[in-house]
Amino acid sequence: MPKIRSNRSAKKRFHLTGRKKVKRNKAFSNHILTKKSSKRKRNFRKSELVSASECKRVKRMLVV
Repeated sequence: MPKIRSNRSAKKRFHLTGRKKVKRNKAFSNHILTKKSSKRKRNFRKSELVSASECKRVKRMLVV
C-alpha cells in the first residue's frame, strides 16, 4: 500500500498552530485594491483560524 500524500496546494495555504488548529490567510487582498478602504486592506494582512466546520476537511488534506 503506498503512502498517503498530502494535498500540495492545501499545504501552501494552511498551517497548523501549536495546538493543532488550522491557520489561514484572508482572501481578496491581491488586486483591485483601489476601491477597498485602508482599514479593510489592513485587516486582510491578519491571519485567521479555519472555522470548526471546515477544520476536519483541511486536516485530512494536510494528512496530519
